[in-house]
Amino acid sequence: MYRYDAFDQQFVDERVAHYREQTRRYLEGELTEEQFLHLRLRNGLYLQRLAPMLRVAIPYGTLSSEQLRLLAHIARHYDRGYGHLSTRQNMQFNWPELAEVPDILEELATVQMHAIQTSGNCIRNVTADEYAGVAADESVDARPYCELLRQWSTAHPEFDWLPRKFKIAITGASDDRAAIDVHDIGIHVYRQDGEVKFDIKVGGGLGRTPVIGALIREALPVEHLLTYVEAIMRVYNRYGRRDNKYKARIKILVRAMTAEGFRERVEEEWVHLKGSPSTLTPEEIGRIEAQFLPPAYPVNATASDSLATDRLTDPEFNRWVRQNVAPHKQPGYAIVVLSTKQTGVPPGDVSDAQMEAVADWADRYGFGEIRVSHQQNFVLPDVPQDQLLELWREAKASHLATANRGLLTDIICCPGGDYCSLANAKSIPIAEAIQRQFDDYDYLYDLGEIDLNISGCMNACGHHHVGHIGILGVDKKGAEFYQISIGGHAGNGASLGSIVGPSFSRAEVPNVIDDILTTYLESRIEDESFLHCFRRIGMEPFKERIYAEAA
Repeated sequence: MYRYDAFDQQFVDERVAHYREQTRRYLEGELTEEQFLHLRLRNGLYLQRLAPMLRVAIPYGTLSSEQLRLLAHIARHYDRGYGHLSTRQNMQFNWPELAEVPDILEELATVQMHAIQTSGNCIRNVTADEYAGVAADESVDARPYCELLRQWSTAHPEFDWLPRKFKIAITGASDDRAAIDVHDIGIHVYRQDGEVKFDIKVGGGLGRTPVIGALIREALPVEHLLTYVEAIMRVYNRYGRRDNKYKARIKILVRAMTAEGFRERVEEEWVHLKGSPSTLTPEEIGRIEAQFLPPAYPVNATASDSLATDRLTDPEFNRWVRQNVAPHKQPGYAIVVLSTKQTGVPPGDVSDAQMEAVADWADRYGFGEIRVSHQQNFVLPDVPQDQLLELWREAKASHLATANRGLLTDIICCPGGDYCSLANAKSIPIAEAIQRQFDDYDYLYDLGEIDLNISGCMNACGHHHVGHIGILGVDKKGAEFYQISIGGHAGNGASLGSIVGPSFSRAEVPNVIDDILTTYLESRIEDESFLHCFRRIGMEPFKERIYAEAA
């Protein structure tokens, strides 16, 4: 993983000192609320419903055991003993004291972490496939290119005050686990004739106007990554709307210009940038790639045999391996998903003790590295197969071994009305009610992979538009109601869900989900997936059952 050089460390340290002075001036009345607003947002601080919320950057979802231990320390000493994993692979703290935030940032800097550009109208945390660098289906490790974009975009003077927030995601795998189709810029990196190339998509996004991104450039050579992205940003910065924040995202601009018209503008701008200082040299690419070289994996030829024996011996362990362990490109190793979706716990919430346990496991079973997925789970990227049983036992004791990755109860859920001042309704109680009603692994396994996503408002922090089943909290004459959609998908062949019909009360939602699942089970052909079944039979069978039951 990337390590700061002297310039990085000085930059972050000076940024902390600067923000400390800004906070002092605000608390002493020298800065107005409006003046302080953009200063705190650029340093990751929101003012939510009950308290400030600090969002800490975890670039492309990768952090070290040392960094995770520091996050556990912050949760224990500055918050209420837990943190929240976000869908942008960051960590959020919901209860810091505003006056103590500079102290938190100063401590973060000691382990090469920060909260810079985790909010505000700027380029946010660049996200990636949580399996990047180790996935069996990967062509190119996306992390070096995420890091190049991070360094280029941090405090970029031209793009520090964009029309609206801006989000970039990259994947180098055949299975898109980074949801590139619903980002402002989505990038697929791969090898063609031995050379690294990029396909660039633009104008995706969720929120009030969900859009699937449009492909505007194929097989872009590696040296042009930054210049082409810079051309996109310049077109957006120049023509994006600033008079209406609801129409300010790049997706609105692409729609207004058409994808072809936008591409032509970008190509015209790119002419002036080719050969500029942003052009990547082999030396610069090599400098960054060297930070992401794979570890020296010990060879263990009997690891798979040992794992097979362990799986036969313990059915519960076998179930966990089947569900939460993914193939690794290195023989004898595995990728492990540590689910935060235990019934009764808000999805994505992790305690200080759990963070420290995960950090310990990263050291003991791997090479000191942890990932955060946009599904709000922890990932250990390098676990020897013959140590999976021991890890599982420890994870089970720490309530991080729920065997539900990709299943219905692996719910993506925003904090909702319990915390967020923008929310129309609570999300966490809905997630818990669904988890409790469907807390049966055999039933979940029979259903197969189903993405259920919940958002408390149209900002769509819970990605409800791309859930196979999506739930959106809405305000209905001052009461909390929930709109249900079906058919969304964030991976390959991304799609937006279709709204079933009129919204439902909180108490009705679990039974509506049950109606949807029953319709699927009665309609599927053999082992047909939920998404494929929905696309085959359409909305009507689901709608008929749901509203017949409601009547």
